[in-house]
Amino acid sequence: MQSVSYSRIFMNYLLLEEELKKRTKIDYFWGRKQDDEFDKLTNFIYKTDSFETLLENIESGFKDNLKYNDLKNYALNRWFNFWSAKGIENIFCEHKDVKPHIDSFNKFTDFYIQNIPFDHKTTVFPKGFEKSVPYGILHKKELIAWLYKNQSQQQRKHHKNRLFIVLVNYQEEDGHWKLKSEIGWLKELISAYLFNFDQTKLQSFTFENTTVYADIIWAIK
Repeated sequence: MQSVSYSRIFMNYLLLEEELKKRTKIDYFWGRKQDDEFDKLTNFIYKTDSFETLLENIESGFKDNLKYNDLKNYALNRWFNFWSAKGIENIFCEHKDVKPHIDSFNKFTDFYIQNIPFDHKTTVFPKGFEKSVPYGILHKKELIAWLYKNQSQQQRKHHKNRLFIVLVNYQEEDGHWKLKSEIGWLKELISAYLFNFDQTKLQSFTFENTTVYADIIWAIK
């Protein structure tokens, strides 16, 4: 299959969504926490934009490895999360009030909204929060604090400004993660958020004597 090309300036969202949805046909299973060692072994996902090519790379790279299943699941999930995140980042950066960071691999900032730097993270509503979605909606600051404390370990862990896109799939039990592939739908939600963006409504936190701003974009089906 011909490789699909996505860029920061132009992105074919329909084609991206098509590729991502191929991943949703296979069970989503990590089997281990994300760590730097497995990240290094699967960094080819950054240059692999076709799902068929991804499967070929996994097979050729890990078929003789004793940890084949772990590495396969890890690569599938990293690929899916990375390309979904790139699509979402690009959606933000197309908006007139958003400017991309000059370094697309910066760990702390993906883009600026009205000159405010933000990293963004798409996540399913966490079971570990141990409270309901309606509770989380009403107590947004409490949920954000939990997300800062419990997510984004290893290379991505930081206490900087962040926008969380929180996924809730009422249509399919345990299918929250699949909503990361719904790029067209997410584009509508992000565009609506940016159209109504008000920095005075951001949640503020203090980490290490520094004020940090954060917010949640709810993506509920």
